[in-house]
Amino acid sequence: MEKFRKYRLACTLTFGDIYGQIIVWLITITLSLASAMALMGARRPYYALATVGLIILLSLPFLLFAFVTTLFNHIELTAVDAQTQYEPMPGNVSNQQPVEATS
Repeated sequence: MEKFRKYRLACTLTFGDIYGQIIVWLITITLSLASAMALMGARRPYYALATVGLIILLSLPFLLFAFVTTLFNHIELTAVDAQTQYEPMPGNVSNQQPVEATS
């Protein structure tokens, strides 16, 4: 049976990587609330609630997709030798043991 290789899993995601996505989400929320306030003066304020709900409902999947793909792009999986001495990675990553692959 072959020797199993060991892998090191590290996430390099920082706040700066998702900062733009958060700003776009805040702008979307602000615009939806502004449109709701504009519609509140109308005869039917239900349109205001429907507008906010619709905008948030339609924009949430896109936001989640952006967050998840950004997270997946910042996950590193590197193979390490069994004889290699483990040193902590730079940054705020803790000293982790590598993951062992099975079969």
